[in-house]
Amino acid sequence: MTAKTVLVTGAAGGIGRATVALFAEKDWRVIGVDRSDFGDGFPPDGLFIQADISRGEDMEFIFARVHEFTGSLDGLINNAAMQVAKPLIETTVEEWDAVMASNLRSVFLGVKLAHPLLKAGNGGAIVNVSSVHAIQTSANIAAYAASKGGLLALTRAMAIEFAPDHIRVNAILPGAVDTPMLRAGLNRGHVGGGDVQERLDNLARKTVSGKVGRPEEIAHAIYFLADNEQSSFMTGQALVVDGGATARLSTE
Repeated sequence: MTAKTVLVTGAAGGIGRATVALFAEKDWRVIGVDRSDFGDGFPPDGLFIQADISRGEDMEFIFARVHEFTGSLDGLINNAAMQVAKPLIETTVEEWDAVMASNLRSVFLGVKLAHPLLKAGNGGAIVNVSSVHAIQTSANIAAYAASKGGLLALTRAMAIEFAPDHIRVNAILPGAVDTPMLRAGLNRGHVGGGDVQERLDNLARKTVSGKVGRPEEIAHAIYFLADNEQSSFMTGQALVVDGGATARLSTE
């Protein structure tokens, strides 16, 4: 049996690394993309491309490399993202545009370029990593929330358009997951003061499950949506994986 091939953006980040590792463990060939170096440990039968998905010319370069590596794709995981954590009125146009370019426009461009490869494999799955901020948000993170809400709408639109090509499109909405991005955003004041660990502990107490998620837990949910045996009847959906955070009334 020919190994399946998946492309994962944001491969060097917390969720990205866990996703790369899980797909490799499941015997998929992995293509990873990140603007940061992955370092050691990328699957030896895969391909890592260091490039910035927010730049159109980089996207063309990425998919030129992908076409050299494989004639088809079975999965596309749009995971790369950036976050600006500051009040809306203090957010510059340049910062707003940078968030939209990384989190939303990159998916639009990547899907256009990946579509022929997904069709060549007789269909496949696209998993867009959105966020609970698409449906419930907080202060000082407006650009990120807007980009992730847009990604949710784009997911539904793509699911409808790509269904005739047997390409499923779903989104995963992670809650608080212990990643470098989460830790960097803990200075917004929404979980109190203290050091990083105290803030993580405060955040965990706000979650129904009483914990902050691990990247590996999100990776398993992503794999579920990408695996046609497990989620073949799902498309255009938003899977919330947040430890129950959005289940609780804010007035409690």
